[in-house]
Formats: sequence, C-alpha cells, structure tokens
Amino acid sequence: MSQTIAVQDLRVGMYVHLDLGWMSHPFPLSSFRISSPEQIATIRSLGLQRLRWAPERSALDDEPPAEAPAGAAATPAAPFDTPEQRAARRRREALAAQRAAAQQCERQYIEAGRAWRDALDSVPQRPEQARLTTESLTGALLDKMLVDGEMCIRLLSTGAGDRATAHALNVAVISLLLGRAFGLARDEMLDLGVGALLHDVGKIDIPDRLHHLDDGFTSAELNAYRDHVARGVAQGRRMTLAPAALLVLAQHHEHADGSGFPMRLTVERMATGARIVALVNRYDNLCNPALLARALTPHEALSILFAQSRTKYDPAILNAFIKMMGVYPAGSVVQLSDERYAMVVSVNSSRPLRPRLLVHDARIARDEALFLDLETEPEVGIRRSLSPAKLPREALEYLAPRHRLTYFFEPAPTRAEVEALDEEIGA
Repeated sequence: MSQTIAVQDLRVGMYVHLDLGWMSHPFPLSSFRISSPEQIATIRSLGLQRLRWAPERSALDDEPPAEAPAGAAATPAAPFDTPEQRAARRRREALAAQRAAAQQCERQYIEAGRAWRDALDSVPQRPEQARLTTESLTGALLDKMLVDGEMCIRLLSTGAGDRATAHALNVAVISLLLGRAFGLARDEMLDLGVGALLHDVGKIDIPDRLHHLDDGFTSAELNAYRDHVARGVAQGRRMTLAPAALLVLAQHHEHADGSGFPMRLTVERMATGARIVALVNRYDNLCNPALLARALTPHEALSILFAQSRTKYDPAILNAFIKMMGVYPAGSVVQLSDERYAMVVSVNSSRPLRPRLLVHDARIARDEALFLDLETEPEVGIRRSLSPAKLPREALEYLAPRHRLTYFFEPAPTRAEVEALDEEIGA
C-alpha cells in the first residue's frame, strides 16, 4: 500500500509514484525506484511538496530489492501456500503488471494525442504557439525514448480519436524509433519529431475530401491534393519551424528514385529526416488507409515496401526499418508452429524476430490471457502471417484485431526479467 512523503525526505531506493501528466516529468515511467541523488534532485525540481511511495517495493539501507512486477502490489506468501496457490498468485501478479503496463501506454498515448490536436488547432491563429506545443510534445517523447535500454513498439487497444491524430502519432513514434536506431543526436531527433508530427499540416488548407489520395481524382483534384505539401511549408514558415523540420514537410512525398512530388528529388537531395518520414508515412498509409477495405496487414505492407517499392526509399533506411519492425510487426495476425493462432502485441525494436503475442486459448478468458514472449519459447515459432478474415470465427472473436493499427512505445523488459517471470509462473 502506498504512503505519502515530503519530497525533501526522499532517499535512494524508494519506490515512488509521480501523479503527474506524462509530459510533466522527464522520467521514462511514472512509477520507479529512485536509483541516484540526481533523480531526487530532478523530482524536487518538479514543484511537488509530497508524493506517493511504496515501502514494500522499496530497497532502503542496502536491503535487497523486493520488487513486484510494475503496477502490481507485492502479495506476501502465506506460510502454508501450496505450489498451486503460489503459481496462481504469481499469475495474478503477472497479469496485474501486464494490465498496468497497457494502461500506462494507453494514457501516455492519449495525452500525446491531445497535445498534437491542441498544436494543430493553434496553427491558423497562433502559429508560434503551435510550434512550441509540438516541440514540447516531441521533447516529452524523446525524454521517454532516449534512455538506456531497449524499446518495444506496442500495439494499443484504443486510439487517440480521429484518423489524422492517429496517423501523425504513428508516423512520429516509428520515425523517432528509427532515428534512435540510427543514433541521431537529440537536436536531430527533435527536428525529425516535429517534422513527422506536422508533415501533413498543409491539409488544413485543402478540402477534407482531398485529404487522402484517391485513384478517381481528376487531374485538378490530384494537383489540389499534392498542393498540401507547399501549403504545409508555408504554414511551417509561419510557425518558424527549424530548417530541418521544414525539409521534412517539404520532402515527405519525395522518392529516392525521383518519382515523388513536388520536386521529383532523388535520394541524394533529400534530407535524412525526410527519407525516414517518407517511408514510415507510406507504411502507415498502407496499414491504415482512408478506406478500411484497402488496408493491408503489417506483414503485407512490409512485403510491398520491400518487393515492389524498394527503389523509392533509401536502402539503408528501408533495411533498418524492416529490421526494427520485424518480419511480423505489431498488429500482425499469425499462426504458430504448434498451429495456434495469435496476434503480435509488441516487438522489441532491437530483437524483433521473437515478439510478444496474445495467443488464442479457448480455456482462458481473453482478459485473463498472459502474453507469450517468444524470447523465452525457443521451441515455438511463427509459421505464417494471416489476414484476419482467414481466422476461424472463435479465434477472430478472441484476438479481436483492430481495424486501424495504433502504435506507441515502451521500455522493453530485459531477457533476464522475462525469464525470471516465466520461471515464477511455471513454478
């Protein structure tokens, strides 16, 4: 059970809860064990007088850690627990941690979506405020992303409202993770993130029916659609965006082979941020088109980009993107080597070939299912990707794949943490 403590009394080893908005502090998580005096100084700088802490999850005076899974209160073992009771308790704790992680990711995503919408709504009348809000949002994303350790790309069960918001965040999150993989500096990442979040800002100046490319467009409609790039650059200048961010707006529809628009630039003349956003923008549009009937699965989208469109994108960025997303990106519906059906729920961007899965099991209620981590299941593999329409009805209802894919990110558990948890659950 949590207690409150004055910030001046904080000590290294305390497990604390920051009851603030996700963008209001620089830590990757809102609940964590304090590991250094520098973290205490940062917490004190937030202006809080008191905060919550959990004694049972703290490690003070060189005591060994007694940490429960994130989001789950530690449950003391009864003196006469049977092995079955211990296994059931550990499963409950693991399930609580899984739910807490999902809820935290959802809250962070929704908060980011609101900030993006506030920025977009500010563009017409308060352009500089729009820039400041977008830079603040990007900075918050980087504070959570540019930390030691690996990151997971996570599929969310809810979205952040309208398609434009979801598209902007999908493109920004994946672009920033790709920039992280390339080792871009923080200032480069800031420009990349701002450009990715605002890459379609010019669409506020064209009719809604022209926001998404349609094969039935007349030449006049096609030109009006393509004009969103120039309009976006004009809006970016009104916002006084940095030059590198402006280049993302100007070049996000250019192609490496010179077949893009509006300038028909080749890869040598494209900015690095624009090369990244051009690819990620196309991926998200394949998975989340305006007409859902045309949506591709993530696996199909990657196959299209690699097999049919590889000349359109920087080869190094395309290869890094496929490596980061995995052969079966989050949101893919798959059949396993043991014939079970599953949905990929998260992919470790550094070890993408062994994702975490929600597995169809008629014996377990869906909301009681623990994710299967292929990192610790070497005997199980993915046999093939499937369209959701090809799933048996029971598996389709259980896995409930979303019509639109919504991505976010979270710190990846270490292999040791996953293996320890699996051993406990299996004990």
